[in-house]
Amino acid sequence: MKQQDNRTKPKKKPWPTKAAMEQVYEMKLWGGNESEFYSGDGSHDPKLVNPYIDVVTAFLKSFKNPLIVCDLGCGDFNVGKELVKYAQKYVAVDIVADLIAHNKEKFDHANLEFQCLDIAVDALPAGDCAIVRQVLQHVSNAEIQRILDKLSNYKYVILTEHLPEGDFTPNKDIISGQGIRLKKGSGLDVLAPPFHFKVKESKLLLSVASTHGKGVIVTTLYTVF
Repeated sequence: MKQQDNRTKPKKKPWPTKAAMEQVYEMKLWGGNESEFYSGDGSHDPKLVNPYIDVVTAFLKSFKNPLIVCDLGCGDFNVGKELVKYAQKYVAVDIVADLIAHNKEKFDHANLEFQCLDIAVDALPAGDCAIVRQVLQHVSNAEIQRILDKLSNYKYVILTEHLPEGDFTPNKDIISGQGIRLKKGSGLDVLAPPFHFKVKESKLLLSVASTHGKGVIVTTLYTVF
């Protein structure tokens, strides 16, 4: 009898993003006190947050019939809570289960729904407009590609990224975690290789100098179809 080969094929490693983001909140790597979830100064500094809320609000209010908005990577919802009233329905998604549970207890609106999802792995909620605010900058190119494949199902995508000032080499790969491409002198450009995200129109909504360190926080509206 032929001896059975007990060796098994190595299992594929799971995407590291979930564990990395859980660690960010558990260890307060982005700040905050022991009793709260805190998504960093990028979600709380008025110099960054207020202009962003203004331009996104103006976009959402420009529609006679309010859009269904999917906030992919909603964090502690300090920004999203200002936008809910301008949407027909607002679906707020994050990868950290405890954070989503906390948000469900703290925020209550008739048109608001929270979901715990890994946007690189799970099916995304249906909607008209996806908001992806300083999320993709933290993940690898492989995960970005998986996410972009799903973002093509939305008519509008509002994407915010922390980018170097001036010219830079886009899309240098990173390991998913709290760090971003800025450390490599790079930033995300979804229209450039290797992604070539197909859009009908691209419009710069906002560019604000980072209040910590180098670079600019850039918000772009993509009309996908």
